[in-house]
Amino acid sequence: MFSASQSSKAQFLDKARQAREERRELKERERAAVQVQALIRRFLCRCRLQREIRLEDFFGTNESGSSKRSALSVFRIARKLLFVFNHKEDKERFEKLCRCILNSMDVENEPKPDILQDSRLVNLHLTMLVTFTDTSTWKILRGKGETLRPAMNHICANIMGHLNQKGFYSVLQILLTNGLARSRPSLSKGSLTAIFSLALRPVVAAQFSDNLLRSFLIHIMSVPAIMTHLATLTPERLAVIESHDLFRKFILFLSREAQCRDVCVCLEGSHTLCLLGNLVYLGSLNDKVLEEETAHFVGVLIHMLSYCQKYVSQKKSNLTHWHPVLGWFSQTVDYGLNESMPLLTKQLQHLWGVHMIRILFSDVLSKKLLENQEIAQLPTQPVSPQNSLPMKNLFKRAFQKSASVRNILKPVGGKRVDSAEVQKVCSICVLYQTTLTTLTQIRLQILTGLTYLDDLLPKLWAFICELGPQGGLKLFLECLNNDTEESKRLLAMLMLFCDCSRHLITILDDIEVYEEQISFKLEELVTISSFLNSFVFKMIWDGIVENARGETLELFHSVHGWLMVLYERDCRRRFAPEDHWLRKDLKPSVLFQELDKDKKRAQLLLQYIPHVIPHKNRVLLFRNMVTKEKEKLGLVETSSASPHVTHITIRRSRMLEDGYEQLRQLSQNAMKGVIRVKFVNDLGVDEAGIDQDGVFKEFLEEIIKKVFDPALNLFKTTSGDERLYPSPTSYIHENYLQLFEFVGKMLGKAVYEGIVVDVPFASFFLSQLLGHHHSVFYSSVDELPSLDSEFYKNLTSIKRYDGDISDLGLTLSYDEDVMGQLVCHELVPGGKTIPVTNENKISYIHLMAHFRMHTQIKSQTAALISGFRSIIKPEWIRMFSAPELQRLISGDNAEIDLEDLKKHTVYYGGFHGSHRVIIWLWDILANDFSPEERAMFLKFVTSCSRPPLLGFAYLKPPFSIRCVEVSDDQDTGDTLGSVLRGFFTIRKKEPGGRLPTSSTCFNLLKLPNYSKKSILREKLRYAISMNTGFELS
Repeated sequence: MFSASQSSKAQFLDKARQAREERRELKERERAAVQVQALIRRFLCRCRLQREIRLEDFFGTNESGSSKRSALSVFRIARKLLFVFNHKEDKERFEKLCRCILNSMDVENEPKPDILQDSRLVNLHLTMLVTFTDTSTWKILRGKGETLRPAMNHICANIMGHLNQKGFYSVLQILLTNGLARSRPSLSKGSLTAIFSLALRPVVAAQFSDNLLRSFLIHIMSVPAIMTHLATLTPERLAVIESHDLFRKFILFLSREAQCRDVCVCLEGSHTLCLLGNLVYLGSLNDKVLEEETAHFVGVLIHMLSYCQKYVSQKKSNLTHWHPVLGWFSQTVDYGLNESMPLLTKQLQHLWGVHMIRILFSDVLSKKLLENQEIAQLPTQPVSPQNSLPMKNLFKRAFQKSASVRNILKPVGGKRVDSAEVQKVCSICVLYQTTLTTLTQIRLQILTGLTYLDDLLPKLWAFICELGPQGGLKLFLECLNNDTEESKRLLAMLMLFCDCSRHLITILDDIEVYEEQISFKLEELVTISSFLNSFVFKMIWDGIVENARGETLELFHSVHGWLMVLYERDCRRRFAPEDHWLRKDLKPSVLFQELDKDKKRAQLLLQYIPHVIPHKNRVLLFRNMVTKEKEKLGLVETSSASPHVTHITIRRSRMLEDGYEQLRQLSQNAMKGVIRVKFVNDLGVDEAGIDQDGVFKEFLEEIIKKVFDPALNLFKTTSGDERLYPSPTSYIHENYLQLFEFVGKMLGKAVYEGIVVDVPFASFFLSQLLGHHHSVFYSSVDELPSLDSEFYKNLTSIKRYDGDISDLGLTLSYDEDVMGQLVCHELVPGGKTIPVTNENKISYIHLMAHFRMHTQIKSQTAALISGFRSIIKPEWIRMFSAPELQRLISGDNAEIDLEDLKKHTVYYGGFHGSHRVIIWLWDILANDFSPEERAMFLKFVTSCSRPPLLGFAYLKPPFSIRCVEVSDDQDTGDTLGSVLRGFFTIRKKEPGGRLPTSSTCFNLLKLPNYSKKSILREKLRYAISMNTGFELS
């Protein structure tokens, strides 16, 4: 019974609980429904109200938005408009509201409209912001309202804080960039003034806090050339910057490495460079701050340039983008900034302008190098974008000869490298060196600016000479082995000196270097070249270059480049003493042993500074290289094999044609191999004789004599010393390029076989044969005297012309008389319509020199070089200078060594070293003949007036003298009787009427057995002066 009642009670309680839950849920649903309905009703009501308000005419049916209203009226309109405001639909109403507000404030100096799209609205909004971020223009605060000013200032500060939180600086940056980053700025003076004032106000209000300085640098100071635009459009803003000492604050803020890195990372490369340009421009206007904060300024620029440099690439790739100043760049490039790059470049030019160089290098420039004279200081020019880099005045100033005399600068030492002065100069050098390696596309501009002051480089060299205990080489070699920051800075100083000096010597001509001695005295160039030669040698020989990477490798190329410019200048016209370039501590035998073992340092030495090896040793090395290749190709006679022989038949009457037809089709290896020649005389009969290299030598000499004859018009002679170069009008020949290639092969074959040929080439052509004209330091103007000295004088007179060059009526073209017709060659496209002016006259001189020596004969030279290099590898002759290559081709220009000739002479026909005719011959050559007659004698016998480079031991075939009894047409060679008669001086009859003759193909002198020394002297002198020879017997 109790269990049943308990069960019914539990059920009752459950039902009651469920009923309560249902009632509660019902109430919740009712409440939720009421809330939803209320929200919907409120929303619908608001929408209806907005529709009703939107239909109202806020400003009155006939009122314009600019009519004056009371503050209360404006407040009611603003409240209504903000309630219904829609950005797309209410632009016009918002504009009217702004005008109402400004009208009620009596605002003055509203920016004038400009050509920006929506410029009216932009100016309106700018005026609103300018008005409500500063209370100075509020009329309500004047007089009695002054008590409200603190509260109103606080409201303005709140507005600025709110704007800053909402990305105000980013909006201003976009506005400035769109308006200024173009060839012609589209912002008016008023707009630019308003924007810059708005940007500066939060910074000033926050008392130049780090956060706002950071925002200002990132968003405003990174706008391309904004400082230049301010100086042009609204210079009073620059005065505001100066009054707040902002430049100093920027530099000190960025001098903290973490903050500078943060700014650079935010900006990335393109905009970092824009910030850099603006800072440099500000620095050029603030001498006092620049002098006081030099260390911080230099440090900031180094850090920013180094950041950009990390992304500067040497070549194009899928990951790089082209930048007009940085070159290939591995960060994203904002191509929208390209139009502003010329202005940015002008800003950056202040960094290497005279004004800033004088300030930064004041410690170096304050040194005195003159004896008994004061240094003539140039008047400081006002700084402007136009004269920050006075390039057109560089050359004019360089031509003014200095009459001052100074001590020759040599390493003396004595200055501590850890002193503040040295560290400061090193930092400045690091800055400019980093600039050179980062701003790759304006590198030449930078170098020209750094070399503008004549006394900077010699004084920097004097500074370098004083460093360390002893000065000079030892200190810098120690720096190479020390991987410290101090060592890197010292090496950067040396690197900058080398880069700038190399550039200066490259642009100066011979008159400026040798006569006027601009910047450096010749004795100083000797000292500097000795230092550079030793430094490069030590870097190679001590194994530093082998493992060099990065900065060390750049240093090596910089020092080596300056060294080679000096060496090539010395080769062209000597300024250094004899044997100046040789290294006495380098034994050729040791070098050759290391080359045989393929030691890296020996190969690098031969590649970079072969001039430290004596010339004869290099010639010997060249001959060894040729011999090794012959052995490799199987062109040398061995006990087990004979080389392949190519036989050709040549008609004497058509020697050039037959040689060209038969040899041009030979393979490269066949041309290098043994070639046997059979001559056919004018009657069609084979000439007697067996070719054992002698006949081929005669054929080669005859071919070369014919092709280089100016009458054939393949080659011309220079106007002065009559040296050969390809004729510009050689195109009149059929297949003239194939002919030049053939000539190149013949010349290469002569050098390959060690056959000296008397062919004097023009110096500029030899430089092209060596490939020097591809060097970035090659100057066509320097080589021009070797082509036409008169033409060179005329061009340099244009360079030195003080008046207006356009008065001469020159154009960028060259008129030439070609076979009776006047032909106009344009030096640049459209050149005949472009006048030569003072601004482009230097370009005109270089273009003219390049045209005469390269463009006119480009195809002929390329064909000849192609043929020459098919026989002679380019790397074989790179160890020679142009004059040395001439000696390799034509023999030594030294006086004939008769003792050496006598030592290597072979006698035939009964002659011997003690024979009286032979004794007379050597005595006549030594005591009776002049050097010119001895040269004529050598040419009479060998066809070349110069001895072989390595001496007569290398003359092939060897020099020989044979006793003859009969005339050449009866001569059948040596017989037992003739040899015995010659040996015992027995004559069949007196040969007094006969002349000595020669076989140049065998280097053979045929000498009758004269009875008197006087007869021998007379006949020999007559024979060599008449060049008596004979057909091969």
